[in-house]
Amino acid sequence: MIGLVFKELWGRKRRMAGSLVAVFLGVSFLTGTLVLGDTLAGSIDGYYSQSFGKTDVSVRNSTSVSDEPWGSRGQIDASALDRVRQVDGVRNAEPVIQGSGQLLAKDGAIVESRGPRTAGNWLTDPKLNPYRLAQGRAPRAPDEVVINKMFATEGKLKVGDRTAVLTPEKVPVTVVGISMFGDEEAFGETSFTAFSLEGARLHVAKSPDRISGVYVRAEDGVGQRELASRIKPVLPAGTEAITNKAQVEEGMSQVESGFLQIFRTVLGAFGGVALLVAAFSIHNTFAITMAQRTRESALLRALGAGRRQVMTIVGFEALVIGAAATAAGLAGGMGFAALLRQLFTQFRIGIAMEGLTVSATSLLIAVPVGLLVTLVAALGPAMKASRVAPLAALREVAAESARPTDTRVIVGGVLAAVAAGTVVFGAVTEQMAMAGAGAVLCVVAMVALGPVAARPVAALIGGPAARTRGVPGALARDNAARSPKRTAGAATALMIGVGVVTLMTVFIGSLGASLENSVAGSFKGPLVVNSGGNETGGFGTGLVQDAAKLPQVDRVAGAGTGSLRVDGDASTVSVADPAALGRVLDLDVTQGAMADAGALAVSKSVADDKGWKPGTQVPVTFADGASQRLTVGAVYENTDMTGDYVVPRTVWNAHTRQPLDTRAFVVLKPGATVAEAGQALTALAKPYGAPEVQTRDDFVAAQTEEQQGFITVVYGMLILAIVIALLGIANTLSLAVHERTRELGLLRAVGATRPQIRSMVRWESVIVALFGTAGGIGLGAFLGRGLGSALGNPFAPPVLTLVIVALVGAVAGALAAIRPARRAARLAILSAISAP
Repeated sequence: MIGLVFKELWGRKRRMAGSLVAVFLGVSFLTGTLVLGDTLAGSIDGYYSQSFGKTDVSVRNSTSVSDEPWGSRGQIDASALDRVRQVDGVRNAEPVIQGSGQLLAKDGAIVESRGPRTAGNWLTDPKLNPYRLAQGRAPRAPDEVVINKMFATEGKLKVGDRTAVLTPEKVPVTVVGISMFGDEEAFGETSFTAFSLEGARLHVAKSPDRISGVYVRAEDGVGQRELASRIKPVLPAGTEAITNKAQVEEGMSQVESGFLQIFRTVLGAFGGVALLVAAFSIHNTFAITMAQRTRESALLRALGAGRRQVMTIVGFEALVIGAAATAAGLAGGMGFAALLRQLFTQFRIGIAMEGLTVSATSLLIAVPVGLLVTLVAALGPAMKASRVAPLAALREVAAESARPTDTRVIVGGVLAAVAAGTVVFGAVTEQMAMAGAGAVLCVVAMVALGPVAARPVAALIGGPAARTRGVPGALARDNAARSPKRTAGAATALMIGVGVVTLMTVFIGSLGASLENSVAGSFKGPLVVNSGGNETGGFGTGLVQDAAKLPQVDRVAGAGTGSLRVDGDASTVSVADPAALGRVLDLDVTQGAMADAGALAVSKSVADDKGWKPGTQVPVTFADGASQRLTVGAVYENTDMTGDYVVPRTVWNAHTRQPLDTRAFVVLKPGATVAEAGQALTALAKPYGAPEVQTRDDFVAAQTEEQQGFITVVYGMLILAIVIALLGIANTLSLAVHERTRELGLLRAVGATRPQIRSMVRWESVIVALFGTAGGIGLGAFLGRGLGSALGNPFAPPVLTLVIVALVGAVAGALAAIRPARRAARLAILSAISAP
């Protein structure tokens, strides 16, 4: 039996190659996404392992107000340093000061970065300092700094240059050194400007009595845990000692449960899409080959082979193909991972992924999945082959029924109705989980109803070809309609790929429309001073005060962001003067009023969940460890500009020495022009790091700019999935041409020319591609509307983009048919007629 399998595979190399390619591409896609996740995790782990130098123990504020690994903690009393230095086993201890510090480039603008923009003190002990000098020297005077190489390059700065650092006050400095983070130009994309200890106390800590923490190095023979246990008893209240190992594990745990988990999930979803597309290509390949081997299967049955043996032969054949293609796919996955790494490097995610990291877990996932997908895809054709009656060997057998079964029609119809109803219900009730479940059911229903729709849709789509291209067009239409399962199988793979692309396109369009509507509905002013969404970035609050004095400005309100614990939960909040914010934004206040300068404002969703209302006392904890109760003054509906919480600026400033705004909303006086006010604001903003002065339309576009960059990468990955689908169409056509050799020979014999044969095969491919593309666009648009509505976004599909997707689908279908069409046209007439 095993010999028979290998003989069959070797004797039908074209079929084997088609199946191998489908499995190879799917496994390559999955392996590449898994390896990219491993690579990113390895890179982040490497960064965290180096981020504290060779520190054994760190002393820090014991209050954590953020679940993010880069979340800042409050300052501690500087007296902790002297206490730590007196502990037995401490070889050296240095104070650490860190805070917001935005480096200005040669042109006076802030050097932009995705990562935190920090400033602090240069550690004099090289073993405690994660940075090393690459050029120049360490800072000595309060106005001297060392900057990391990435931002020296970005800001066009070199040793000896004069520039400034915003802390948030503008501090003129001289660059005396350029640093490296190990072998990297920066810690991810973290900008770190290092003052001398005196300069950091003066400009960052704003006090000689406060520091951010202490880095400690142990004596030889003293372990980290032992040293930490010795230090803990001497620490003042509100501080803690943590080992370097525990601190690295803590940071990695936060990354794994946050950003990295999302990253892996997204990549895994794309890998799943690719495998699903590949599975349809594999299934279609086996379905065609099994249908055309009907007489062969019947002969095996006639010679005494049982159903189980026939299934075993097909299953073992699938296993051999799956094993070979999976092994090749693992190697191909490495190349694909390298390509993805380049894409994400261009996207600048903030981590330099040098080399590739492969974990055993990824291999243990990719190998079984590749084999399992192949076996499952071949299961249906194998079962059908095993049911062939022995007498079928004595007569001609139709390869495929032209009509779908009544069971398929009924089950598919019911499933489609349930799926559509679930999506609509989830959209109306804004239940994302319900809408998502309906989306999955829609895909299943689409697969079930594909053969049902294939015949009439192929006839409809092929109508213009039949009318304009004559006999070749009519034959192409009839060929696509005659084999609905084959047509649906090839089209479904493309349908899924195009559907996901359409879904993402519609979703992003809806998100942009939602942001536009929220800005239009909440902010009536024409201008926004916007420094971006970096929590450690922004501009000094003095900018808002200065802007209010401009003759063109009627009202202005600044808003910043920060982290604190609200009712015990780590939360990101907006920081603003509630009364001023209420005068420039319409937050749709449902209870209370944005008038009390010391009151907390919360969103309606949070108030409903917590049972809060105006007058409720809410416990909050700040990064410096201080706790107090804030009174709820207002409950609002519109959260697009502020999030779920607005903390009063006066309250916030009492717990920070570096108050920052990230946005300023400006309303002009009657008669003032936008151009004139924009110029005045731009000039005013220069000493504050030149944050961008944007019109309302530009501000809306900026909100989706980062998402658009990520979506570009997503499109790149999804296009690869569509390529797999198109290769599946090409493979299906190639097999169909091979199996229809006699038919093509007869067509040539009755007068069909080679160009007509080529045209027929090309148009058949275009019909299949248009079927898949149209179905994918329809499905993606429907699901995009449902999922977007579940999140409260309006339906705003970008029509031009969808038209381009449709045109690309048609052109790609024609390209997929080039090779099969040429092969069909080259068939010799007599040889084709005499083919078995």
